[in-house]
Parts: sequence; C-alpha cells; structure tokens
Amino acid sequence: MNWNKLISTRRLGSLAPTDEGDRYNRTQFQRDYDRLIFSSPFRRLQNKTQVFPLPGSIFVHNRLTHSLEVASVGRTLGSMLSDRLIKKGETHPLLAELGAVVSAGCLAHDMGNPPFGHAGEEAISNYFTSGNGKYLKEKVSPAEWTDFVYFDGNANALRLLGHQFKGRRDGGFALTYTMLSSIVKYPYESIDVTKPKFGFFQSEKELYTGIAEELGLEQSSSNPLKFVRHPLVYMVEAADDICYQIMDMEDAHKLKIVSYDTVVELFRNFYDPVADKAILSKMDENFKIVTDPNERVAYLRASVINKLVKECVEVFENNADQIMAGTFQTALINQVTGSSKAAMDAIIPLSVEKIYKDRSVIEIEVAGYKILGTLLDEFIQAVLEPKAGLSKRILSLIPAQYKGDHQTDYEKIQSVIDFVSGMTDLFALDLYRKIKGINLPGIG
Repeated sequence: MNWNKLISTRRLGSLAPTDEGDRYNRTQFQRDYDRLIFSSPFRRLQNKTQVFPLPGSIFVHNRLTHSLEVASVGRTLGSMLSDRLIKKGETHPLLAELGAVVSAGCLAHDMGNPPFGHAGEEAISNYFTSGNGKYLKEKVSPAEWTDFVYFDGNANALRLLGHQFKGRRDGGFALTYTMLSSIVKYPYESIDVTKPKFGFFQSEKELYTGIAEELGLEQSSSNPLKFVRHPLVYMVEAADDICYQIMDMEDAHKLKIVSYDTVVELFRNFYDPVADKAILSKMDENFKIVTDPNERVAYLRASVINKLVKECVEVFENNADQIMAGTFQTALINQVTGSSKAAMDAIIPLSVEKIYKDRSVIEIEVAGYKILGTLLDEFIQAVLEPKAGLSKRILSLIPAQYKGDHQTDYEKIQSVIDFVSGMTDLFALDLYRKIKGINLPGIG
C-alpha cells in the first residue's frame, strides 16, 4: 500500500475524485465531517446508551458525547501522524488532512450501533440464533444468515453511510472513499466464522470491494473475502480505545461505582515513578490548587489521554512497514509498553468487574434483549407476511426510507434491522410499549 493511492477525494456515488476545495474553503475531508455531524443518524446518538443508562441527575457519556470526544482525540492522532509522514519525505498534497479524515471516521465509527449499547448487537444476533428468528435460516443463503447471527455495528455503519435507502441519493452520504475505509476495522465478510467481527454485509460486499480497489487495499483472501486494513483504521481504533477505557472509568467515579482513591491511583500508574518524576511532581502541585475530586479526576484523565495519544503514534511509526504491508495484526494500544501497559492491564479487568457488570448496566442489557427481540419479531413477521393479521398496521409504522422495492427475504429482513438498529433507546422502548399495549393513553 502507498499513501498516493490511500488518500483519495473520490466520493461514493461519483465517478471521479472531487475537486479539492469549495466556495466555503472546506477541504473534501472537512466536508465529510460536516455531513456527518449535521446528519439525523448522528444526532440520534445522543439518545443511545454508551455503557451506563442514559443520565438522570448525573450526566454520563452517551454515544454522541463519546463520538465527539473520540473525534477530538482522533484529530490529534491523525495530525501527529501526518506531521511525521511529511518529515519522513511523503509528498502527497493531502497528507496534512489526515487529522480531518481520522476525526470524521471517529464521528462515524459508532453510527451503525443499535440502541442499548453493545448488548444491542448481542440482542439482534440472539434473536436469530436462539430467539424466534431461528426459523428464518431457511429463507436466506448461508452467507446472508451469518450477517444476521453475527450482526455487527461496524458493518452496519458502512451500510448506513453507503447504502441508497429509498428516496435517498446514490452513494448514501456520498462520503470519500478514504474516510469510509477508515471505519472498517474488520475488512472481511461475515462468513469467516473464526472471527465473529466483520466489516461488511453481503449487501455491501461489492461496495467495499470497489473502495478497496480504488485505494489499493490488498486482498488477502478470496474465500472468505478479506482485505487488509486501511492504515488510518489504526488511528480511529486507537482514539476509540483510549477514550472508552479512560472515560468509562471517569463515569464510574461520578456514579460512585469506583472510588476516588482507586481512580486516582489507576491514572497515576500510567506514569513511571522514576522516568516521570517531574510530571508526577507537577500533578501534586496542581492538586494543592485543585481540590474538587471530579476536577482532579478530569485533570488526570486529560493527562493520561495525552500520554496515550503520543505513545500510539509512536507504535504506528515503529510498525509502519508492517502496517503498510498489511501484516500488523493488533490494536496500537495493545503495543504500548512500560507504565502505560501496566496501567492498562490493571484498568481492563477492573472495568469488566466493576463497570460492565454493574447492576445498572445489566438491567439495561436485559431490557435491550427483550425490547429489540420483540420489535424484530413483530416487524419481520409483517414484512414477510404483509397480508396477515395486523401486518398492514405494523408496516405503517416503518418509515418510508426502509420500504424499498425489496425482492428477497434477505433484503426484507435487513430492512427491519436497518429500522430497529437506527432507533434510539427511548424510541425503541416507546414503540415496544405501544406494540405490547402497555401504558397506552386512554387505556387502563
């Protein structure tokens, strides 16, 4: 792979690269960012669970705030990378725009995730593997079936951004090939069952193949179809890894799930007592001024993020040959060393035990399974048997963009998944209650 092909302003739905500027002096990758941030699917992230239930009196992260913070970190990662590439002699005229590309990719990275956090993905998969949707296996091909039983928000993001829904323009959001490729963490199809994560559905197989060919992303296998990652995927992934590991811990402190002393110790452990003695001394001095516990944690969090950003860029630079050859097989954050690695190794198991198994998180996950399973069941039955029972009324609840001229059962089922996965937590809950006849106005 080489940067001269990897950086392209060609847009999905267009036949050629787009002129670099426009009358507002925005570059093409800045336009990608703007299209995303002003879109309805992006705004809906404000009402989708990140980890903890949507806030009451204490505000914690939702998918929207998480994505904005990841985009901020991603912009820095991309900018630092472009500076280093330029210093090494790379000459592509758009290298300075890598910060904008990575930032836009970070905005988009969670747009395909369903409501109710990561449990939403599991709930959709579970409907087909263990729920009422098991019978649907006979209605689709084996490859199409794996799209459903291993449903993945990453693949769904590519579909959301690139698919031409009814009444919408060709190319979906019409984003640049480079930006779209930056969000495909797992550039292979779902039939590679040894890897439950994947990057594109059968419906987007041709779309991604075209992107890969345009950008020179090498194919590593034809059956199952697999490509190597675009190098900028590592930057988007690093931004996400840094934010969710560190920000989840800050949220857990606010919710009093993890104590102040524990969080401070965990964050300070990113610094070596000897090598980073000056930094730790400065922290102690600042703590004499900043006495509010939340502000102290926020200060340490910012410092840790800054340290991890620098270290991830160094990991990229040290492994650049492997990354460009498509042989680097791990996340950048997994390759940080020294005190940062030790600190991350301490945070991860604590997060699993204290945060992801907290009662409030489990309750949301249980609700998500029930709600999404019911919605999938009702709407899939309706699209497959449109003349039966209440089907016409059920179908009238589906927005027009999901009512395309679907010819196969795969397309019909997928249209329901498009609808359900795009819901916010509250909309899914409200629709579930209405369909089940719970708390209807004027009834009871």
